[in-house]
Amino acid sequence: MGRLEAVIATKAAQQVALHEEGVDLADALRGLGARLYWEDEIDAPYASSSRAVDAMVVAPCSMRTLAAIAAGLSDNLVTRAALAHLRLGRRLVLVVRETPLGVAELRNMLRAAEYGAVILPAAPGFYHRPRTVGDMVDFVVGKILDVLGIEHGLYSRWRSGED
Repeated sequence: MGRLEAVIATKAAQQVALHEEGVDLADALRGLGARLYWEDEIDAPYASSSRAVDAMVVAPCSMRTLAAIAAGLSDNLVTRAALAHLRLGRRLVLVVRETPLGVAELRNMLRAAEYGAVILPAAPGFYHRPRTVGDMVDFVVGKILDVLGIEHGLYSRWRSGED
């Protein structure tokens, strides 16, 4: 584990990247060295559980995608691949970022967690004293890598009074 094999992007992600960062998502992802698939490419290899990889991260995970996964709806490549991971007992990390959370969202998170997904809110910690937005992003990315068992140095780990 540790190699990014593919990225599945949604049209909504493309719109958000353009609106929030002013970047074309496809252009930004080209430098990652991973194959890019779009959500409507349901003939992509990851649409089948016979092609599930060790782990999958949905980041950010919209409340719509969370609801589809929690309900078992495989209506696009993201949800088909996610459900294949759950079916096989593979790691699925859902990085939710909405706030506040209502009862429906919390129930969907609970249901997805009961199916085996890891719910990882995109909520940075502050004990490592971040100084920039990049430091806060690195914290969340580091937490994702922790769940995947990938070594990193993106943030300083919690240190109690023992040191």
